[in-house]
Parts: sequence; C-alpha cells; structure tokens
Amino acid sequence: MIGIIVSLVLGAVIGWLAGNIMRGGGFGLLWNIIIGVIGSFIGSFVMNLLHVNTGGGIVWQIIVGVIGACLLLWVISLLKKK
Repeated sequence: MIGIIVSLVLGAVIGWLAGNIMRGGGFGLLWNIIIGVIGSFIGSFVMNLLHVNTGGGIVWQIIVGVIGACLLLWVISLLKKK
C-alpha cells in the first residue's frame, strides 16, 4: 500500500516537473500522475536501450521519470500539430 502511494506521489511530482519544463505549467493532479507514471516507464525503457544503469536512488528515479515524461509530452505535441 505504501509503495502505491509513493508511486502516485512520485508520478505527480514527475508530471508536474515535466509539464513545467515542456510548456510552462502543470496539467492538474490526475494528469500529472498519469504523465509521470507513463513517463517513468518510458524513461526506464530509454535508459535501458542506452545501457544506462537506472538502479540509483529516488533522485535518479525522478530524473529518469522527468526525461521520459518530457519525451512523452514532446511526442504528444507532435501528434497534436498534425
């Protein structure tokens, strides 16, 4: 139960940070969590493709998640323009 709560809080922080980096603001709590959790999966996948060890602490998890969430938001922005 604690792990789920921590994941949701990290997802919210990651989504908020990525939203501020990519467009200058967050998306609201629910969308921040969704973007943060999906972004964490994307970030871990990309780091594994690049053979970067993602086994660090919570700060490293946030950095990887923000990178993945920014990639997700970038792809979404490309799709919205078409």
